[in-house]
Amino acid sequence: MPFTFFIGTEFAMRLPEWIKTKSFTGLHDTKHILRSHGISTVCEEARCPNKGECFSKPTATFMILGSHCTRNCGFCSVESSMPQPLDNAEPERVAMAAKEMGLKYVVITSVTRDDLLDGGARHFADTVMALRKHLPDAKIEVLTPDFKGDVKAINTVLDSMPDVYNHNVETVPRLYPLVRPQADYRRSLEVLRDAKRIASSINTKSGLMVGLGETFAEVVSVMRDLRDVNCDFLTIGQYLRPLKENLSVVEYIRPEVFDKYREVALDMGFRYAASSPLVRSSMDAEEMYYKSEQ
Repeated sequence: MPFTFFIGTEFAMRLPEWIKTKSFTGLHDTKHILRSHGISTVCEEARCPNKGECFSKPTATFMILGSHCTRNCGFCSVESSMPQPLDNAEPERVAMAAKEMGLKYVVITSVTRDDLLDGGARHFADTVMALRKHLPDAKIEVLTPDFKGDVKAINTVLDSMPDVYNHNVETVPRLYPLVRPQADYRRSLEVLRDAKRIASSINTKSGLMVGLGETFAEVVSVMRDLRDVNCDFLTIGQYLRPLKENLSVVEYIRPEVFDKYREVALDMGFRYAASSPLVRSSMDAEEMYYKSEQ
């Protein structure tokens, strides 16, 4: 039986044979660009196992609105504490970093900012518009928090015309009290429904982690719920415990089960589904976008 894995700590232990990460070169250059512009990434803050692969391309998922989150989800290693004041220069810095990296597809996410009246929606929109100014040909994906279900905030982000609106449901409803105690499953579905209703031409996307104790049937039920709100893209990946303070892995899901999830998702009508152990919500987002257009 495989041991639990704590990414980026001295507690790293053996993973199942089907979960392997590779070593990559060129990481320093990407890190230098990010640091020179004072930019945070979810790749680093959330200890993503794919950081090496993404940084080597180079690409990264920019994390705006600071590095401290107002929520404390059981799966996440981002620090939960009183956030810093908004940095009004951040949108411009993100755009300049993306330009220096030569990105053609940019993913923007954030911590949750329940302390802000609009949840940071205006800041998302400002970042998208700064990217449009400096990288007019780039595609832009936003991965937003739930904004407490505030339709006005969702509309603010959509007014900036991202190409993809992503909001992750993360897990099955039964596990929300454990995994996302300050979130609400139905509210997350409504965020996706509202986004598609407000801007039907913009692709919507959501993702789940598995290995937290959910059943196959529960995951399939979530897929149906996502299709019921016209979600276009789906990602499913293995939960890996980032820190010893986070939730334990209940099960390492075998590759053939991920393959089955993808098959079911496509049969349901998702325009594209990525499902494998190391899939993450924003990994290979550019590939997903363009393959769905074919």
